[in-house]
Amino acid sequence: MKESDTRGKGQGAREIRRSGFNLSLAPCSLFLAVGMLFACAAQAGGQIYTPLSASVRAVLQRNVSDQASPKLAFATQYEADFWLNAMSRRLQKNLPDAAYRADFLKTVHYEATRAGLDPELVLGLIEVESGFKKYSVSKVGARGYMQVMPFWVKEIGTKEHDLFHLRINLRYGCTILRHYLDIEKGNLYRALGRYNGTLGKPGYPNLVRAAWRNHWAMPRRTVGNYYSSAS
Repeated sequence: MKESDTRGKGQGAREIRRSGFNLSLAPCSLFLAVGMLFACAAQAGGQIYTPLSASVRAVLQRNVSDQASPKLAFATQYEADFWLNAMSRRLQKNLPDAAYRADFLKTVHYEATRAGLDPELVLGLIEVESGFKKYSVSKVGARGYMQVMPFWVKEIGTKEHDLFHLRINLRYGCTILRHYLDIEKGNLYRALGRYNGTLGKPGYPNLVRAAWRNHWAMPRRTVGNYYSSAS
């Protein structure tokens, strides 16, 4: 796969942060959400089919057809290395193979940034959806790391698209979540509900938020301070 589009849409990721999660978890409910996360290997759901307009379908088709290879979208290589090393340590238990883990993280970062999503949010979503199991299949048929429903391949992809393929699965998953965020005008709570097929129910969005904030989110100062002291 060749690099052909580095449109990271960083502004979109910032908009998610600015809009907040639209959820206010009290300490006890946050504890409950984290407890539920560890009690269940995954909370996979499934996107619900909704007919797309021709214009929206065309945009989504273009987004999933771009075969660009993953590339960390950081201002400097130092920042890229710092993020990759930090995330790799956290993910080691789930993905023991170091080379595969690095490829996985680079792909997550590239696809999330390209879609205007926070890569750490996507890691939280994957943790809840599949428990980082590549070949996970939900009871309704959602597949892979990001638990993508097969109807999406018929709707916006091609028959060659294998939803168990790392890059294809993440490309679809990030594209779909971005689509739902656009529908919900940046409301991440409702977008996550659509992604999991549980719109209006708090359980899944709360689990993703807990995983994101407690396991994957890095204070942005951490990176900056590291490079200041290293230079």
